[in-house]
Amino acid sequence: MFFSLQVVELIKKRYSCRTYLNKPIEEDKKDILKSYLSSVKTAVFNTNLRFGLITATEEDRNALKGLGTYGFIKDPPGFIVGAAEDSKYSLEDYGYAMEKIILFSTDIGFGTCWLGGTFNKSNFAAKISKNDDEIVPAVASIGYKKEKRSTMESIIRWTAGSDNRLSWDKMFFNIDFETPMIKEDIGEYAIAIEMVRLAPSASNKQPWRIVKDKNIFHFYLQRTKGYERNQKLFKTVDLQRIDMGIAMCHFELSAKEMNLEGKWEIITPQRTNQLRDNEYLVSWIGH
Repeated sequence: MFFSLQVVELIKKRYSCRTYLNKPIEEDKKDILKSYLSSVKTAVFNTNLRFGLITATEEDRNALKGLGTYGFIKDPPGFIVGAAEDSKYSLEDYGYAMEKIILFSTDIGFGTCWLGGTFNKSNFAAKISKNDDEIVPAVASIGYKKEKRSTMESIIRWTAGSDNRLSWDKMFFNIDFETPMIKEDIGEYAIAIEMVRLAPSASNKQPWRIVKDKNIFHFYLQRTKGYERNQKLFKTVDLQRIDMGIAMCHFELSAKEMNLEGKWEIITPQRTNQLRDNEYLVSWIGH
């Protein structure tokens, strides 16, 4: 593992930090972070990825003001920016890779906040020299956390329900979508599943669904009603696909930390009665 703390600890420790100390990132910390960013070049579906750290300017902060609650990000000294090859699974891979970076950033003492939107023609895209065959689906603010959250940050968290999560029986199932998964029945994988439940998601919608069949875990995307309409209205990328990548990251890192080996594979689930609003994505095949 790349982390000094356990993945479970980092996942529980991380939260969407919107208020930062007005303090620049030291050069030695920049070097550590940049070195890690340069090592993240692909993810589960082999999408070509690249990431960089930029110092925040007033122009960068102004670019967030038209993106709803992101306009309330206060005094971040930097942003993590990435570009992904525009391919079939680019958003899932981007979510997976950026979440690894965010957990690494948490491990070395930083606060972060996912900022998803449409950045293809933004100042961020220019700073990472986006190519025509690439997309910039999200960025992350980064800096030192201010101990006391601002009033606006507390309101945003309350409105989004950021401290609330759906229960197991709403998201995780055994064999089919009619039978809830029982935590006590799945042994060591219970921790990896719980880390999926704690994953961040756009507007805290938690669109992931998992169906267990013996040693196989099928991952599905359950669309939030009206989500695609809002996506077109606000001209954002498909953030719920990014959310799926984040969930996969939490699952895999947690499983491997407990020596539960496996691999991701796209298969046709044999016994799952796929509901119309559940889109199959990928399966974890446990060894």
